Amino acid sequence: MSTSEAASRHPGRPEASGVLESRLIDIDRQRFAEEYWGKRALFTRGAGDFSDLFSSEAVDELISRRGLRSPFLRVAKDGATLPTSSFTAPAGVGATIADQLDDTALWRHFDGGATLVLQALQRTWDPVASFVTRLSGELGNPVQANAYITPPQNQGFDDHYDVHDVFVLQISGTKRWIIHEPVFENPLRDQPWTDRREAVASAAAGEPVIDEVFEPGDVLYLPRGWLHAAQAQGEVSVHLTLGVHNRTQYAIAEHLSEALLAALREDPEMRASLPLGVDDPGEEVVEAVKRRFAAALERADPRPGLYRANR
Repeated sequence: MSTSEAASRHPGRPEASGVLESRLIDIDRQRFAEEYWGKRALFTRGAGDFSDLFSSEAVDELISRRGLRSPFLRVAKDGATLPTSSFTAPAGVGATIADQLDDTALWRHFDGGATLVLQALQRTWDPVASFVTRLSGELGNPVQANAYITPPQNQGFDDHYDVHDVFVLQISGTKRWIIHEPVFENPLRDQPWTDRREAVASAAAGEPVIDEVFEPGDVLYLPRGWLHAAQAQGEVSVHLTLGVHNRTQYAIAEHLSEALLAALREDPEMRASLPLGVDDPGEEVVEAVKRRFAAALERADPRPGLYRANR
């Protein structure tokens, strides 16, 4: 989209402000950062036209003509992910690929009410890749894009929470989203909703914070941990989910620990054996280790590890 096109679609919000402000939210960046980022959900009605990013035609192109393999697609029905073997097949004569998408089987699942999930679109669809690159730079966090294609009156997943923030962009069709507050705030990647099924189910039975039918151009920002479920309405729904893989203080602590232990490995005193016949190191040894630990911590730099994790 050109700058002039963006300006015409969003009067008063120039493209130079970045894709976050110009295309995803109808408030300024500072207010979003202070009131919503990592804190609460934000629903924006009519944020813009996303046909330049993705479409139903893009779905057909990816499934029927791109030769996608299984890591780039999931199929879900009634809250469960279907086995990959149920929608993949060998690639044909002369090919050694055994897990290429079988579009006939795939559409059969879809006709039966299954949701198709096209994963990692930032690697397979150029317009999404460009958008994700810009958004990631603005947010300071890695971003992944998935597309969800759901048949009418169906939903792929039960009430759950994600372990990353998301922006949901309704592309075509309509979908009813029901949002509840977290039962577990700021979950890390190894703290999934399945560890708290009963709490999630109980909270989902209560009064929602947001209950809206999304139309094309609507956007939802949802911090990690917020409960959600969505059902397509009277036609096929296509939406993009931009998953923000949040950098956290815990991640900094993890990389500090790695840098610290790497430094201590190079210290001959730390590698030395404890005295013979001693199964309790004693207070003196423990305090000596603490002193070396503290000294190494002062020199430890977590940034190289964080940089690798964000690539």
